[in-house]
Amino acid sequence: MFMRMVYDENLAAAAYLIGCQRSGEAIVIDPQRDVDRYIEIAQHNGLKLTATAETHIHADFVSGSRELAEQIGAHVFVSDEGDADWKYQWLDEKSGGGTYEHTLLKDGDSFNIGNIEFKAIHTPGHTPEHIVFLITDHGSGATEPIALASGDFVFVGDLGRPDLLESAAGQSGMMEPSAKTLYATVQKLQDIPDFVQVWPAHGAGSACGKALGAVPMSTIGYELRFNPALKAATSEQAFVDFILEGQPEPPMYFATMKRDNKIGPKVLGGLPKPTKMSASDLRTMDTQHVALIDTRPWDAFRAGHVPGAMNFTLINSFSTNVGSMVRDTDDIYLILSPEHLDDAVRQLVRIGLDRIRGWVDASEIERYPDSVRDLVSLPEVTAAEASGMINAGEVHVLDVRRVTEFDNGHLPGAINIAHTRLASRLEEVSKNTRWLVNCHSGVRSAVSASYLQRLGYQVVNLKGGHLAWQQFQSQE
Repeated sequence: MFMRMVYDENLAAAAYLIGCQRSGEAIVIDPQRDVDRYIEIAQHNGLKLTATAETHIHADFVSGSRELAEQIGAHVFVSDEGDADWKYQWLDEKSGGGTYEHTLLKDGDSFNIGNIEFKAIHTPGHTPEHIVFLITDHGSGATEPIALASGDFVFVGDLGRPDLLESAAGQSGMMEPSAKTLYATVQKLQDIPDFVQVWPAHGAGSACGKALGAVPMSTIGYELRFNPALKAATSEQAFVDFILEGQPEPPMYFATMKRDNKIGPKVLGGLPKPTKMSASDLRTMDTQHVALIDTRPWDAFRAGHVPGAMNFTLINSFSTNVGSMVRDTDDIYLILSPEHLDDAVRQLVRIGLDRIRGWVDASEIERYPDSVRDLVSLPEVTAAEASGMINAGEVHVLDVRRVTEFDNGHLPGAINIAHTRLASRLEEVSKNTRWLVNCHSGVRSAVSASYLQRLGYQVVNLKGGHLAWQQFQSQE
């Protein structure tokens, strides 16, 4: 049996390409939208990718299963559990007419890729239709499973959060019932041998849980012994209280991803190819009605940027940051170094941002600022300066950390809106005052400040964030 984890550091998401070396067939579980990666890996290893499978309707990225079905005719295996609201709606809508080759799976159903058996187990709680795949390599003579492709059910050190139906999808009153469902599902792990490996769909940094481990894989036995969420399952109520406490605010784009993956992601047929532009082309651009994404380092951006641009640096949180503040209906223009273009485009299409129209070499902004128009700056102050401004009543404080961080300590008089939810709560941020924006270290506040400045707010960023504030306070 061949297995390759294909991991996206930005979304902390894992797909699994599994192949039978005897038959030469392969399947990918939970693929992302830029599917050329999986096809190339299969070909490089002498395999033909013939199928794709989903553990559930994803909320954190656009699925690549429809793309694979279109491009290479891959057979699609998906869940048939859950009610009508949780059914895949695109399976009978093939481009040019007809249906995709597909199989709907119920609890206990099995299928084979060559000599490898995949058994579906219904594991609701994270979502109603969620399934996992128990994998047995019969080609090696095995009679027991080697691994559980666990999707968003079991992670290393955590479980898939059950609150997203309410907090992201807007289904009121679903948090506690979903948590109780997840508690019942957890009991199914007792029927799986301890030695079975756990291959989760996410790792540390994912917003699909609150405490995912950085180790990529685990075993059923290890998780039953040491996973805090599983250890909390001493009673239904104890588990519900534990699993719902401290879940991070989901990014705004989660609801859009859930919708798109349900009704059917748009077929790309390949990555978008944005037009190369010059800095002078930005002179006449209406930056209030397009999304101009400047990926330069924060210090360069705040010193001088095109009016209306937003600062999203190409770090691991790029997808989360952009997806929280840019809409899928926005035309997108990029300012970046040419070597980063492919990466940026891939990250954007993975979260459904397809309208990438053009790009400008960042060096043009830095070398020839006069060729654009008057650049604008974004003020930044030290903790000592911020203290003086707060005491003088010159600013109000906007803390864009998670509520759990905020509750552990914050600046005087601060209001708290997580940066992933800022776009939906702008009515709480008055344009009639000046805002000091802060977070833990200054990264999330920089993103938020650039977004607010674009919308016409008066903003100042706190350099070094809450860490700098704490250090300043300790020295007073």
